Amino acid sequence: MYRFSIGDEDWIIIFSSHLSLEQNEKEEIIRSIAIMGPQWAAFSHGESFLIFQELVGAIVVRIEKVPSLILTVSAVVHRDRWYINDNKKIEPFEN
Repeated sequence: MYRFSIGDEDWIIIFSSHLSLEQNEKEEIIRSIAIMGPQWAAFSHGESFLIFQELVGAIVVRIEKVPSLILTVSAVVHRDRWYINDNKKIEPFEN
């Protein structure tokens, strides 16, 4: 669990218990969420957002505002698990 403030609001970041992440991956996720702070702080309770981060991949974050201000990292999908539906074929996503 990690705590930080944006303006006069105190937020908590938690990672779902099923995630197995290295410390450097967690740090990159926290850094990305903090940078985005003013944008996601305006989202409503129960909404989710997605961050594409170079080191970690796609990060799914859920926002809870009741009863506390909590951001839950609920999923991380590494780049080698990204796929795209192109002309009715599912193929690995490539940059």
